[in-house]
Amino acid sequence: MPRLRRLSGADIIKILGSFGFEVISIKGSHHKLRRIVDKQKQTLHVPVHGKQTTAPGTLRSIYKQASAYIPEDDLKSHFYTD
Repeated sequence: MPRLRRLSGADIIKILGSFGFEVISIKGSHHKLRRIVDKQKQTLHVPVHGKQTTAPGTLRSIYKQASAYIPEDDLKSHFYTD
């Protein structure tokens, strides 16, 4: 069974950036990322707490939300080990 990687908020933003998401606002430690595909806004929120790794439950939640916009086959290798 694949294991969830230990990723920081900055790592997550870099991964989602490779799929075209850009940081549009920062409020406290939460970054709002957005991309526009076929005139549809796709928005995700990512907590960034320095170099601290993101809690596993939070990471799963971000993965689940991102998989609504990005095919799981493309996204899974970034969030899970083989």
